[in-house]
Amino acid sequence: MTKKGMLLLLLVGFVAVISSLLINFTGSNELNPLARYYAENGPTEVGAANLVTAVVVTYRGFDTLGEVTILFIAAAIVGFFLKVMNADNGRPNKLRKTSEILETASTLLVPTIFMLGVYIFVNGHLTPGGGFQGGAVIATGVMMIILARPASRFNHKLISVLESVSGVGFVAMGILGLILASGFLNNAFLPLGKLGSLLSAGAIPIIYVFIGIKVGSELTGILDSLKENQNEI
Repeated sequence: MTKKGMLLLLLVGFVAVISSLLINFTGSNELNPLARYYAENGPTEVGAANLVTAVVVTYRGFDTLGEVTILFIAAAIVGFFLKVMNADNGRPNKLRKTSEILETASTLLVPTIFMLGVYIFVNGHLTPGGGFQGGAVIATGVMMIILARPASRFNHKLISVLESVSGVGFVAMGILGLILASGFLNNAFLPLGKLGSLLSAGAIPIIYVFIGIKVGSELTGILDSLKENQNEI
Protein backbone atom coordinates (compact mmCIF):
# COMPACT_ATOMS: atom_id res chain seq x y z
CA MET A 1 0.00 0.00 0.00
CA THR A 2 2.84 2.39 0.90
CA LYS A 3 4.64 1.52 -2.33
CA LYS A 4 1.55 2.23 -4.41
CA GLY A 5 1.06 5.54 -2.57
CA MET A 6 4.66 6.57 -3.36
CA LEU A 7 4.24 5.66 -7.02
CA LEU A 8 0.99 7.65 -7.19
CA LEU A 9 2.70 10.63 -5.57
CA LEU A 10 5.59 10.46 -8.05
CA LEU A 11 3.14 10.20 -10.94
CA VAL A 12 1.19 13.25 -9.76
CA GLY A 13 4.42 15.22 -9.35
CA PHE A 14 5.59 14.20 -12.82
CA VAL A 15 2.28 15.24 -14.38
CA ALA A 16 2.41 18.58 -12.51
CA VAL A 17 5.93 19.35 -13.78
CA ILE A 18 5.13 18.37 -17.39
CA SER A 19 1.86 20.34 -17.31
CA SER A 20 3.67 23.44 -16.04
CA LEU A 21 6.25 23.16 -18.83
CA LEU A 22 3.59 22.72 -21.51
CA ILE A 23 1.39 25.58 -20.22
CA ASN A 24 4.29 28.03 -19.95
CA PHE A 25 5.92 27.00 -23.24
CA THR A 26 6.18 29.76 -25.80
CA GLY A 27 7.63 28.95 -29.16
CA SER A 28 10.09 31.17 -30.97
CA ASN A 29 9.64 32.30 -34.54
CA GLU A 30 13.21 33.52 -34.84
CA LEU A 31 16.59 31.84 -34.64
CA ASN A 32 18.88 32.78 -31.79
CA PRO A 33 22.14 34.52 -32.77
CA LEU A 34 24.21 31.30 -32.77
CA ALA A 35 21.67 29.34 -34.83
CA ARG A 36 21.37 32.28 -37.25
CA TYR A 37 25.14 32.29 -37.69
CA TYR A 38 25.12 28.57 -38.51
CA ALA A 39 22.26 28.97 -40.99
CA GLU A 40 23.71 32.00 -42.76
CA ASN A 41 27.38 31.02 -42.84
CA GLY A 42 27.36 27.21 -42.75
CA PRO A 43 27.04 26.59 -46.51
CA THR A 44 29.89 28.95 -47.42
CA GLU A 45 32.23 28.16 -44.53
CA VAL A 46 31.77 24.38 -44.34
CA GLY A 47 30.32 23.54 -47.77
CA ALA A 48 27.90 20.94 -46.38
CA ALA A 49 24.36 20.83 -47.77
CA ASN A 50 23.25 19.18 -44.52
CA LEU A 51 23.55 21.95 -41.92
CA VAL A 52 23.33 19.48 -39.02
CA THR A 53 26.50 17.83 -40.32
CA ALA A 54 28.25 21.21 -40.45
CA VAL A 55 27.44 21.76 -36.78
CA VAL A 56 28.18 18.23 -35.56
CA VAL A 57 31.44 17.64 -37.43
CA THR A 58 33.00 21.08 -37.73
CA TYR A 59 31.53 23.76 -35.49
CA ARG A 60 31.13 21.38 -32.55
CA GLY A 61 33.65 18.71 -33.50
CA PHE A 62 34.91 18.35 -29.93
CA ASP A 63 31.46 17.09 -28.93
CA THR A 64 31.67 14.41 -31.61
CA LEU A 65 35.13 13.42 -30.36
CA GLY A 66 33.67 13.07 -26.87
CA GLU A 67 30.79 10.93 -28.12
CA VAL A 68 33.15 8.60 -29.99
CA THR A 69 35.33 8.33 -26.88
CA ILE A 70 32.33 7.50 -24.69
CA LEU A 71 31.23 4.81 -27.13
CA PHE A 72 34.74 3.32 -27.14
CA ILE A 73 34.85 3.24 -23.32
CA ALA A 74 31.37 1.70 -23.13
CA ALA A 75 32.33 -1.00 -25.66
CA ALA A 76 35.54 -1.76 -23.77
CA ILE A 77 33.71 -2.03 -20.42
CA VAL A 78 30.97 -4.26 -21.84
CA GLY A 79 33.55 -6.52 -23.50
CA PHE A 80 35.63 -6.73 -20.32
CA PHE A 81 32.78 -7.66 -17.99
CA LEU A 82 31.24 -10.12 -20.43
CA LYS A 83 34.62 -11.77 -20.89
CA VAL A 84 35.04 -12.11 -17.11
CA MET A 85 31.54 -13.56 -16.77
CA ASN A 86 32.18 -15.98 -19.61
CA ALA A 87 35.49 -17.06 -18.06
CA ASP A 88 33.69 -17.94 -14.83
CA ASN A 89 31.09 -19.93 -16.73
CA GLY A 90 32.57 -23.12 -18.09
CA ARG A 91 29.37 -24.54 -19.44
CA PRO A 92 29.35 -25.20 -23.20
CA ASN A 93 27.06 -23.12 -25.35
CA LYS A 94 23.85 -24.67 -26.66
CA LEU A 95 22.90 -23.28 -30.02
CA ARG A 96 19.25 -23.01 -30.87
CA LYS A 97 17.99 -23.89 -34.33
CA THR A 98 17.07 -21.09 -36.66
CA SER A 99 14.44 -21.17 -39.35
CA GLU A 100 15.24 -21.47 -43.04
CA ILE A 101 13.27 -18.26 -43.63
CA LEU A 102 15.56 -16.32 -41.31
CA GLU A 103 18.71 -17.77 -42.89
CA THR A 104 17.47 -16.98 -46.40
CA ALA A 105 16.41 -13.47 -45.41
CA SER A 106 19.80 -12.92 -43.81
CA THR A 107 21.61 -13.99 -46.98
CA LEU A 108 19.57 -11.55 -49.05
CA LEU A 109 19.33 -8.61 -46.66
CA VAL A 110 22.73 -8.42 -44.95
CA PRO A 111 24.67 -7.22 -48.03
CA THR A 112 21.96 -4.62 -48.65
CA ILE A 113 22.11 -3.46 -45.01
CA PHE A 114 25.89 -3.10 -45.20
CA MET A 115 25.63 -1.08 -48.44
CA LEU A 116 22.94 1.13 -46.88
CA GLY A 117 25.20 1.81 -43.89
CA VAL A 118 28.09 2.77 -46.16
CA TYR A 119 25.77 4.94 -48.27
CA ILE A 120 24.57 6.79 -45.15
CA PHE A 121 27.97 7.78 -43.87
CA VAL A 122 29.42 8.52 -47.32
CA ASN A 123 26.50 10.89 -48.02
CA GLY A 124 26.32 12.28 -44.49
CA HIS A 125 27.25 15.79 -45.65
CA LEU A 126 24.34 15.80 -48.14
CA THR A 127 21.47 14.04 -46.39
CA PRO A 128 20.17 13.58 -42.84
CA GLY A 129 22.58 10.96 -41.58
CA GLY A 130 26.24 10.47 -40.85
CA GLY A 131 28.88 8.29 -39.26
CA PHE A 132 26.96 7.26 -36.14
CA GLN A 133 23.83 6.37 -38.08
CA GLY A 134 25.72 4.48 -40.80
CA GLY A 135 27.77 2.55 -38.24
CA ALA A 136 24.61 1.61 -36.33
CA VAL A 137 22.99 0.34 -39.54
CA ILE A 138 26.02 -1.84 -40.27
CA ALA A 139 25.77 -3.25 -36.75
CA THR A 140 22.15 -4.26 -37.42
CA GLY A 141 23.45 -6.38 -40.32
CA VAL A 142 25.86 -8.07 -37.92
CA MET A 143 22.99 -8.69 -35.50
CA MET A 144 21.00 -10.35 -38.28
CA ILE A 145 23.96 -12.64 -39.02
CA ILE A 146 24.09 -13.62 -35.34
CA LEU A 147 20.36 -14.31 -35.23
CA ALA A 148 20.38 -16.36 -38.43
CA ARG A 149 23.65 -18.21 -37.82
CA PRO A 150 24.44 -18.35 -34.07
CA ALA A 151 27.58 -20.42 -34.69
CA SER A 152 29.16 -17.66 -36.77
CA ARG A 153 32.59 -16.51 -35.67
CA PHE A 154 33.88 -13.01 -36.20
CA ASN A 155 37.49 -12.06 -36.70
CA HIS A 156 38.38 -10.26 -33.46
CA LYS A 157 41.72 -9.10 -34.83
CA LEU A 158 40.04 -7.52 -37.86
CA ILE A 159 37.47 -5.77 -35.66
CA SER A 160 40.24 -4.41 -33.43
CA VAL A 161 42.28 -3.23 -36.42
CA LEU A 162 39.27 -1.45 -37.97
CA GLU A 163 38.41 0.16 -34.66
CA SER A 164 41.98 1.34 -34.04
CA VAL A 165 42.66 2.58 -37.57
CA SER A 166 39.38 4.49 -37.78
CA GLY A 167 39.93 6.06 -34.35
CA VAL A 168 43.45 7.17 -35.21
CA GLY A 169 42.25 8.43 -38.60
CA PHE A 170 39.48 10.46 -36.99
CA VAL A 171 41.87 12.15 -34.56
CA ALA A 172 44.43 12.68 -37.35
CA MET A 173 41.82 14.50 -39.45
CA GLY A 174 41.08 16.69 -36.46
CA ILE A 175 44.77 17.53 -35.98
CA LEU A 176 45.19 18.26 -39.71
CA GLY A 177 42.31 20.72 -39.41
CA LEU A 178 44.08 22.30 -36.45
CA ILE A 179 47.39 22.62 -38.31
CA LEU A 180 46.26 23.43 -41.86
CA ALA A 181 43.02 25.32 -41.13
CA SER A 182 41.78 27.28 -38.16
CA GLY A 183 40.74 24.64 -35.63
CA PHE A 184 40.39 21.01 -34.60
CA LEU A 185 38.27 19.05 -37.14
CA ASN A 186 38.06 22.09 -39.38
CA ASN A 187 37.22 20.58 -42.76
CA ALA A 188 38.47 23.50 -44.84
CA PHE A 189 42.00 22.13 -45.33
CA LEU A 190 40.57 20.23 -48.31
CA PRO A 191 38.65 21.93 -51.18
CA LEU A 192 34.99 22.56 -50.30
CA GLY A 193 33.86 21.80 -53.86
CA LYS A 194 30.41 22.54 -55.20
CA LEU A 195 27.66 22.69 -52.57
CA GLY A 196 25.41 19.62 -52.84
CA SER A 197 27.81 17.41 -54.80
CA LEU A 198 29.25 14.15 -53.50
CA LEU A 199 32.82 15.44 -53.55
CA SER A 200 32.22 18.52 -51.43
CA ALA A 201 32.36 19.76 -47.83
CA GLY A 202 36.14 19.39 -47.61
CA ALA A 203 37.22 16.69 -45.19
CA ILE A 204 33.74 15.91 -43.80
CA PRO A 205 33.12 12.81 -45.99
CA ILE A 206 36.47 11.33 -44.89
CA ILE A 207 35.74 12.15 -41.25
CA TYR A 208 32.33 10.48 -41.51
CA VAL A 209 33.86 7.39 -43.09
CA PHE A 210 36.19 7.04 -40.12
CA ILE A 211 33.33 7.62 -37.65
CA GLY A 212 31.09 5.12 -39.46
CA ILE A 213 33.75 2.39 -39.45
CA LYS A 214 34.59 3.04 -35.79
CA VAL A 215 30.97 2.98 -34.61
CA GLY A 216 30.20 -0.10 -36.71
CA SER A 217 33.24 -2.02 -35.43
CA GLU A 218 32.61 -1.07 -31.79
CA LEU A 219 28.96 -2.09 -31.91
CA THR A 220 29.96 -5.31 -33.70
CA GLY A 221 32.40 -6.03 -30.89
CA ILE A 222 29.65 -5.54 -28.29
CA LEU A 223 27.26 -7.84 -30.17
CA ASP A 224 29.95 -10.49 -30.55
CA SER A 225 30.76 -10.30 -26.84
CA LEU A 226 27.09 -10.67 -25.97
CA LYS A 227 26.79 -13.66 -28.29
CA GLU A 228 29.77 -15.44 -26.81
CA ASN A 229 28.48 -14.87 -23.29
CA GLN A 230 25.17 -16.61 -23.94
CA ASN A 231 24.66 -20.22 -22.99
CA GLU A 232 21.63 -20.48 -25.21
CA ILE A 233 21.52 -18.42 -28.38
